[in-house]
Amino acid sequence: MDEPKRILVVQPSWVGDCVMATPTLRALRQRFPEAHIAYLMRRHLKPIYTGMPWADRLLTHRKIGLPRLAARLAKGRFDAAILLPNSFRTALLVKTAGIPRIIGYDRDGRGFLLTDKLLPYKQNGRFVPRPMIPTYLGIAHYLGSGKTSERMELFVTDDDAADGAAVLERGGLPPDGYMLLNPGANYGSAKCWPPKYFAEVADKLADQGLAVGITGAPKEKPIVADILAVCKSKPADLIAAGMTLGALKHVTKHAALMITGDTGPRHIAGALGTPMVTLFGPTDPRWTEINVAGERQLSVPVYCGPCQRKACPLDHRCMTRLTPAMVMTAAGRLLDAKVLHG
Repeated sequence: MDEPKRILVVQPSWVGDCVMATPTLRALRQRFPEAHIAYLMRRHLKPIYTGMPWADRLLTHRKIGLPRLAARLAKGRFDAAILLPNSFRTALLVKTAGIPRIIGYDRDGRGFLLTDKLLPYKQNGRFVPRPMIPTYLGIAHYLGSGKTSERMELFVTDDDAADGAAVLERGGLPPDGYMLLNPGANYGSAKCWPPKYFAEVADKLADQGLAVGITGAPKEKPIVADILAVCKSKPADLIAAGMTLGALKHVTKHAALMITGDTGPRHIAGALGTPMVTLFGPTDPRWTEINVAGERQLSVPVYCGPCQRKACPLDHRCMTRLTPAMVMTAAGRLLDAKVLHG
């Protein structure tokens, strides 16, 4: 089969998955250095990809009808589409766009739409947890990429840096060395650590003379409000200070430590080398393992987990049994290691 000259890479729909796809995007550029490569993504995710040197074009879309989007893609005259999401809709989209070669995993009943079907990882006929980074890289390896690094990578543009610095200034934080708390999760409430626990950690950090900022997406304002309502200290509300996804890259890069759930900002921190304490509850860490040296993962074993549910039908014991003391111990060790090792 001829080498593709115009490649469309359909990107994941979640921030964390987009970041975990970066080793594959890098490998695809190395494998096809002369090809025109375009990325297709939801518009709000574009800041994740700004500054990346591996794409010739970033195509964005909002929630529009499939025929309209397919007609737009058809104008790109792509000869190959690489599907990182496993959804049926993405395969139908590029098929409708007339792209002759479609590469992806045979999931969600879409195998008949694919020209190149990769078999998903199963044992005894059932899906088993497997990290997303090597799963995505499996596509690059199939296309001829050699052994490649699994290191995630993001880029902070000048605009990102300017926006991030402005957020820090409006929030009253120093330009670097602050503690960053990320209490929300787009996945669902089951991933969220109790606000009163975040408040207790914020106060303990402040007692040690450390500057603390709380970040999140705009729709996570109520969670931040719940934390601030019970805080004795006054951590910076970075949502109110105008946080954006692009600014978050700069703010995360210059933080001394992030305390977060298993959500998108965790992966951003991992890609930018920021130490972090990650709190795992309903989700299985084996799906999202990123192998970052500066991460400490905390979880408590419970009989009902990991359940992968978005909302807990019981008493949320997987998260409530993770105590602020446990988090402070892990945070202290990371901060000491950062001081010792620069």
